[in-house]
Amino acid sequence: MNDDRYVAAIEISSSKIVAAVGRMYADGRLDIIATKQEKGVESVRYGVIQNLEETSMRINRVIDRLQREPAVAPREITGVYVGLSGRSLRSITTEVEINLPDDTEINDDILRRLREQALATAIDSSLEVVDAIPRSYLVGKQETRSPKGAIGNKIRATYDLIVCRPELRRNLQRTIADKIGIRINGFVVTALSTAQVILSSEEKRLGCMLVDMGAETTTVSIYKGGALKYFATLPLGGRNITRDITTLNVLEERAEDIKITSGNAMPRETPSALNMNGIKMSEVSNLIVARSEEIVANVVEQIKYAGLKDNDMPGGLICIGGGMNLNGMIDLLGRQTDLPVRRGQLPNYIRLEDMKTPASDILQVSSVLYSGASDSDDECLEIPKAEELPVTGEGYEDTEEREEERRKERQHKEKGSKLWGKFSKRISDMFKSDEDDSDLLE
Repeated sequence: MNDDRYVAAIEISSSKIVAAVGRMYADGRLDIIATKQEKGVESVRYGVIQNLEETSMRINRVIDRLQREPAVAPREITGVYVGLSGRSLRSITTEVEINLPDDTEINDDILRRLREQALATAIDSSLEVVDAIPRSYLVGKQETRSPKGAIGNKIRATYDLIVCRPELRRNLQRTIADKIGIRINGFVVTALSTAQVILSSEEKRLGCMLVDMGAETTTVSIYKGGALKYFATLPLGGRNITRDITTLNVLEERAEDIKITSGNAMPRETPSALNMNGIKMSEVSNLIVARSEEIVANVVEQIKYAGLKDNDMPGGLICIGGGMNLNGMIDLLGRQTDLPVRRGQLPNYIRLEDMKTPASDILQVSSVLYSGASDSDDECLEIPKAEELPVTGEGYEDTEEREEERRKERQHKEKGSKLWGKFSKRISDMFKSDEDDSDLLE
């Protein structure tokens, strides 16, 4: 990384669009100087944009409001890092190897070739590879996490390929770059960026699970031995609970309000007898608890799918996402696993200057911003250049249009002068004629 610079990121989910601008310093610190968001994105389902026009209008509004912030203006956002999240995102394990001459020292070029080989792995044609995360390396017969500098005649690597359906990235490209005209500086897998920022190296080595519960999906990332062990996206989230409440004949907006203000993922010891506008809170509680337990059960089951047990993850569960704001959800997770559970938070090297927005609401976009800016030296904001035009001594712009205007004015004046001259001559001739006639009468 070279000089300090301004960077921007956007995260588009099924519940909201969040954009952030930050100042990235050469020493690796990031200040989030402004954030804006717009909720209720019906044109995005399970992370995939369904309506390009509506989504582009919403993004434009967010960007416009962001650019008017005092900390950002007069700069304009010309590029962004874009978060990738959605139901189709998951990981596929693959192994690749390169044979080398005897006693070859592993260098950056060999590691680059190895990663390119992993990215070229043949997979289901309905999916595309968006990233390749190294899990472990084998140089000769020695397993290592840091192969650079090791000596051997063969290197083998195990990669986790992060894959998704092509329309996830394609629709983001068509909306942001094609319709709005903002350059995409890079796609960043949101789950990987949040893990990079939120999880400590100790937690990753011990074994831990990052759970990001959104509106329609819940992403699970499991780390062990310092590397990604398992990655999956579940089609369950906070909106499932809200829609269950709508079965009590209330609109989704009202159901969401009831869930936030009165809901609890943990069952009550004594059922509530409260009745709110004809809605029995005991029925609301039953719906919320049942769906919350289903979501948590699916999350916990991922530990088995990763080939691990609870005691393989002493680092515990780290929870983020709007779905985790439901009362009792953190406690329910802890009860189901007997593992330590904590809320994820931004590290000290990412500072929020814009304090109007809760840190939990912008955790994902801040992580995308940091990861994208760390891997690239691109600038995302520019100060518009004032158009320099030659100026005349009269104090106005001497443009071609002005010259044409002045030429027409001269022609108009000349035409007027000629007409006046002719008119004056005719008047003069008339008086002269009268004078001639009077002489004859005398």
